Amino acid sequence: MSTIDITAGNADPAELARFNQLASRWWDESSEFKPLHRINPHRLEWINSLVQLPGKQVLDIGCGGGILAESMARKGAQVTGIDLADKPLQIAQWHAQDQDVDVHYANSSAETWAQQHAGQYDVITCMEMLEHVPSPAAVIQASADMVKPGGWVFFSTINRNFLSYMLAIVAFEYIMRILPRGTHRHARFIKPAELLSMANTAGLVLREQRGLGYNPLTQTFRLHGFMGVGYLLAMQKPLQAEGQAGLNN
Repeated sequence: MSTIDITAGNADPAELARFNQLASRWWDESSEFKPLHRINPHRLEWINSLVQLPGKQVLDIGCGGGILAESMARKGAQVTGIDLADKPLQIAQWHAQDQDVDVHYANSSAETWAQQHAGQYDVITCMEMLEHVPSPAAVIQASADMVKPGGWVFFSTINRNFLSYMLAIVAFEYIMRILPRGTHRHARFIKPAELLSMANTAGLVLREQRGLGYNPLTQTFRLHGFMGVGYLLAMQKPLQAEGQAGLNN
């Protein structure tokens, strides 16, 4: 396991400060990060069902405290996690060491990392991160640059509409208090068609899509077909040029 210090620009200082402040609670499943712990098994199994993680070279962009990165390593992938928030990275490294899980972590933006790692990864994940940066298109382009031809890129984020405002912000942050107030800004949510357009521009093609649902009675998440709030896209970098896929959401 190694930590490399490489930092760069596409970040919101207020977002980084907030995640640094919360870092010590990242692996506490009753903390503010409870939703990530509940979501993780679903996104992990979905990713693994499409790419078969064992033996794959994987990059997790915006890895935070390492919940997804560590779980992919446990599946047998060779995982690197990058983030610009240094305290969550430290927590991720400590936890991986304590659990004897081999994950490499680096303090870097996707754009900076791409300068030295073009075409290196079989799989790239960027989950619950794009809505926290000023330029999601730059992260998407860097992801496309770093994945091998034939490789996969997985994105998850939140749709921008009235329903997502009421559920992801009003309900989750103010009524049920599942997330801390101020976790999300509705203006930074991304419509699926917008994300697809940015990914297509970067040379990625849609292969599969899922919506993320939450049941407040059972406090459980599931993947389903409705993409009106949270959603995940599985993109692939084709071996050769092919037509662009479309979304209706």
